[in-house]
Amino acid sequence: MKFFLIIAMILMVHISQAQQSGSFNQYHDNQIPFNTAYSLLDKAGSVNLNSRKQWAGIEGAPYTFQLNGSLPLEKINGAAGLSLTYDKFNIEKLTEVSAFFAKSVQLSEGNFLAASVSAGFRNYIASYSEVDPHDISFRNDIRETVGTAGLGVMLYSPEKYYIGASLPRLSFRSLGTASAEEKRNYSNTYYFSGAYLFTLNEEVKLKPATMVAYARTFDTQADVSATVYLKDRFGFGVNYRTTDEIAGILSVILNNNIKFGYSYQTGFGSSNLGRISKGTHEVAVGLRFGKKAAQPKLL
Repeated sequence: MKFFLIIAMILMVHISQAQQSGSFNQYHDNQIPFNTAYSLLDKAGSVNLNSRKQWAGIEGAPYTFQLNGSLPLEKINGAAGLSLTYDKFNIEKLTEVSAFFAKSVQLSEGNFLAASVSAGFRNYIASYSEVDPHDISFRNDIRETVGTAGLGVMLYSPEKYYIGASLPRLSFRSLGTASAEEKRNYSNTYYFSGAYLFTLNEEVKLKPATMVAYARTFDTQADVSATVYLKDRFGFGVNYRTTDEIAGILSVILNNNIKFGYSYQTGFGSSNLGRISKGTHEVAVGLRFGKKAAQPKLL
């Protein structure tokens, strides 16, 4: 048993170097963690939570918690909000907090261009003392904090599509020195995303979406998904990630204001842990409020 755990941890370190921080299967329904300009697609206020447990059943496997909220600033066609991310992998912990402001201009009937800025900090801890407190090699923990800034742009129509590009967490020095080769997933990452909502008939809609993540120290990673919505109440989707992972997604929308989502992801291929773990589980909850909450959120 110990042999398999050791092999699993080696694989986890190898695979995690090819992944981006805070990646979610349900990215197409909540882009704020990646591009805060997305907050302008909804005229209601919102609070969104996403919890992701990767490679369940393996000790020390990655866990990510993400919470964000935004308020509309209707008089200036803007929005403002906060974002909190907690990411844990074995002895490493990363906490990110940022505030953002977004503003849009109308280009034509139904089409808008938005831009956003954010500022905050990232706190990184590597608890070496948890490995073996009696070994002087693991005596000193690592604690680092850096300031961050973020930028995002998005072209969109609230009822049809969005196309965006962003650098949500720009830091000016490296973070995550405890990881193998000093590169876990805490480098600057660029995101490119897009989605389109097709109305097939009065009761059925189809939303294909994609998101590409690029960082200098990692392989480019892409997600491609397709979701079918029935009566604007139930969603059934599938997501493929270029790290040889596939996920099924279910969502339920109550009175346009509360959304519950769940996804199960597993991997395939020789370098994936899907066969020896219990897969990756992800839970999402979204709450809309304010005088515009009665209107459905389409994208």
